[in-house]
Amino acid sequence: MSSTTELNQPADKDRWSLVAVAGMLSFVAMLDMNIVNLALPDLSRGFGISAETAQWAVLGYQLPVVALLLPAGRWLDQVGTRSALLLAVSGFALSSAAAALSPWAAWLIAARLAQGAFGAVLFVLMPVLAARSVRPELRGRAMSVPATLGPLGAVTGPALGGLLLDHLGWRAIFLVKLPVCLAALLIAHRHSPLGGRLRRPDRASLGDAALVGGAVTAILLALTLAPDSPGWLLLTVPAVPLTALWLRRPGGRPVTSVLRESGTYGVHAAVLALAAGFAAMRYVLALHLQLDDAVSATATGLTTLCFPLGMGMAGPLGGRLADRFGARPLAATGATVTALGLLLLIPLDTHWSLPDIAWRLALAGVGMGLYGGPVQSLVMTAVPPARTATAGSAVQLARSLGFTLGPALATAAWGLGGSDTSGVRAGLGLAAAAACLAALLLVRHGRRSAALAPLT
Repeated sequence: MSSTTELNQPADKDRWSLVAVAGMLSFVAMLDMNIVNLALPDLSRGFGISAETAQWAVLGYQLPVVALLLPAGRWLDQVGTRSALLLAVSGFALSSAAAALSPWAAWLIAARLAQGAFGAVLFVLMPVLAARSVRPELRGRAMSVPATLGPLGAVTGPALGGLLLDHLGWRAIFLVKLPVCLAALLIAHRHSPLGGRLRRPDRASLGDAALVGGAVTAILLALTLAPDSPGWLLLTVPAVPLTALWLRRPGGRPVTSVLRESGTYGVHAAVLALAAGFAAMRYVLALHLQLDDAVSATATGLTTLCFPLGMGMAGPLGGRLADRFGARPLAATGATVTALGLLLLIPLDTHWSLPDIAWRLALAGVGMGLYGGPVQSLVMTAVPPARTATAGSAVQLARSLGFTLGPALATAAWGLGGSDTSGVRAGLGLAAAAACLAALLLVRHGRRSAALAPLT
């Protein structure tokens, strides 16, 4: 069986075990993106390096993820899903183990770069695996699994990381993911259908990765350094020609073609905006509670866990409702509820109790749970089966950009707003504004689709 046929063949039966694999990998990948942040002081002391150098333990993972998402989507459209899944999971686990065994900083950064490359493949595979493992009428329910478990990993990362660092040390944060990876590998090896084979990425894909990675790096550096000196914003200038050049290359044209044919520009923009708002809120709130209110790391972790608890309760419901009433209204409703929860957080001050914050986070989490699966299904069902990997990579790129840019934008807003409570409110206001923008974009997409339906 050819690789293209194997990828596009509809499932002859529902393989919920593979949907579970997609959810497990989504949780692990997002957990990794957030748990390492807490270990940066320990890494700096342990290796005798500066905080700026230790930061590359995080950047070394995030940059390959963002740069390789789209090339990974093109590559996955041409290879076997089973072979790519087994390779990506094995490489991710081995790279994580190598990071845990690092004898010096350069080894750790190299291991994180490799882990980010395999992580990019996993991010693209997750929605494709979930979508292709069940019948179309169950796709919304299936897509809600990785869409819910991924942000759960992002939110629970700091709480879990704090416990591991306090009791077992920084190496444990790289080892904690290995049992989940091993279980996913065994399930995938047993239940994924045979067919397809691997092939080397072409040079054009590598060139595309360099252009995308260079543009994102320029933006991140500008946002990170701008609070100290606004002149650093000039670093964003090179991102424009790099992006324009990429759009004219073979790597950019299929993505723009998929977005144009499916009419999902606004949906992808909404995914980016809501991810950025979520990441900005989490970053600002955690720092405020621990630095300004002197709340312990354990109490902070328990409070922020209300967000994933709300997601966990609403996620399966969102998938079922999307299968019954349609993905567009559920995605727009979920984004609106999330925006409401974040808007209610803006008046935050030192007189609020932890329960005051917790119920607002739970409300925002419920909205995120209602939104996650339907928005994935909305994108994946709007493209031909042969383009699902490319569409999935575009969604994951938008989400990863949001998670990466959110804290940087929050830092800039906090710095411009001041070091007191007004700065915290500025960061939370930015998060709420991003969520409101996402809701408006999804509502507008629904109206536009409804207007075009009779003409079609």
